[in-house]
Amino acid sequence: MFNFHKDHKSLVIFSFLGFLILSLGIAVFPAYQSQNDTAPLPQVEPMNQAEIRGLAIFIEEGCVACHTQQVRSIEMDKTWGSRPSIPSDYYYSKQRMGTWRQSPSILGSERTGPDLTNIGMRQPSEQWHLLHLYNPRIVVSESIMPSYPWMFEEKANPDEGEKVLPVPAEYRKKGREIVPTQDALNLVAYLQSLKQAPLNNLPPEFIPSTNKKLDETTASTEGQGKSLLPDGKNLYMTHCSACHQAEGIGLPGAFPSLVRSPIVNDEDPELLIRIILQGYDARANFAQMPGFASQLSDEEIAAIANHERSSWGNNAPEVSTEDITNIREFVIKEQAL
Repeated sequence: MFNFHKDHKSLVIFSFLGFLILSLGIAVFPAYQSQNDTAPLPQVEPMNQAEIRGLAIFIEEGCVACHTQQVRSIEMDKTWGSRPSIPSDYYYSKQRMGTWRQSPSILGSERTGPDLTNIGMRQPSEQWHLLHLYNPRIVVSESIMPSYPWMFEEKANPDEGEKVLPVPAEYRKKGREIVPTQDALNLVAYLQSLKQAPLNNLPPEFIPSTNKKLDETTASTEGQGKSLLPDGKNLYMTHCSACHQAEGIGLPGAFPSLVRSPIVNDEDPELLIRIILQGYDARANFAQMPGFASQLSDEEIAAIANHERSSWGNNAPEVSTEDITNIREFVIKEQAL
């Protein structure tokens, strides 16, 4: 049909179309989706200019080849962070890296060196990081990390105000002092900024007791024929709003929105109730949700579900306490198998 050996015009057109389709599918659409479906966690401060430059140096120097920045949901990764990583962790600031540049991916695939997700908390000392860059063996004798001497200057008489590293005599020339360059300082500023943000800041007193009884003072009867249930809005604000937000909009890349959610609005409430009881592990797109089976009574879960199913434009049938009881019993039997 097409003779690309002789019809060079068709060859160029098809090559261009192939390039365009691949570019849109591999680069443009994913970047657009990432930009619109992910947002920084509220506790994360925008990166300053030194940290942004440090991130660029981190990539230029190939640090990502040996160091990952991803905490997986497995036991061995608990040493690297307080929780598994989520998409919002990689939205480094509330501004883009540039007009045509999204925040770069630095997840890495090797742990020749330790994971750096939370290095700013594990090792906050600027001096330690600078010594480690100059010669890793100064601070970690068994380290196999290469040295980065080109990021430092050797000076006989450092200028007043310059930062002088306390490098042991055996690691420097006699009569010379080691002074970090601005690149070294920027890289360390970036490393110090790597701190895993908590998903919420609820104090311990907000965690309900596993033996918590129904508080009859918060019970309300909203309409004829409805069973006596606690105040679903107050329960939602106590247990759910820290993640899903007061208006149910969630946080892109961290917590899903409940507004017009097909799960929340499903006529059959089983999946929603199971998620509240058992939790939900959607770490590919969102943070892991804990289950509330041992923390909330059937009446409280019914109240929360009804609040979610009747708020923010949602309109789904009411859930009864009996629905929760039946599904809880089924879940218990299912787990026992």
